[in-house]
Amino acid sequence: MKDFTRRDFLKISGVTAAGLTLSQLGFDLTPAQVYAAELRIKGAKETPTICCFCSVGCGILVSTDKKGKVINAEGDPDHPISEGALCPKGGSSYQIAVNDNRLTKVRYRAPNSTSWKEVSWDWALDKIAANIKKSRDKSFVEKNAEGKVVNRTNGIASVGSAALDNEECWLYQKLLRSLGIVYIEHQARI
Repeated sequence: MKDFTRRDFLKISGVTAAGLTLSQLGFDLTPAQVYAAELRIKGAKETPTICCFCSVGCGILVSTDKKGKVINAEGDPDHPISEGALCPKGGSSYQIAVNDNRLTKVRYRAPNSTSWKEVSWDWALDKIAANIKKSRDKSFVEKNAEGKVVNRTNGIASVGSAALDNEECWLYQKLLRSLGIVYIEHQARI
């Protein structure tokens, strides 16, 4: 029989200690039965859209169920700008649609008030239109100092949003220009 050396003792002791430690951590080396989980987006309608957070224009695929409820949002791998990659804000865009803290009713806070009150959409839109008309009428300039027709209002400005696509931006510009607004900026340039 071979001599049992100190080195052999340390090797056997180390392997035994490692085995006991792993067995106490709950490792089970028996074969496990695995199955493929069904995807939550199975049968969902995918709609390509643009991320609303900045002006880069990353592509997002939004998956909706048969009732139109958003069930997933992820990067669009076919999009030429982002190729499926999203920043943390874009990656969490699912929470824009599915969030218990999201306001679902119109709220209004009167000037010098400390509290908000719920109002109807009709009331809010009428209030916005009245404020626009009041500001436009107050600051409208038909002719400049040289007598040239300018038809502009200097009392209203607009900062556009990168959340709008080209068609929406075109409509928004038409609206602003028809009101005579000349101070028009866009978030992509700021």
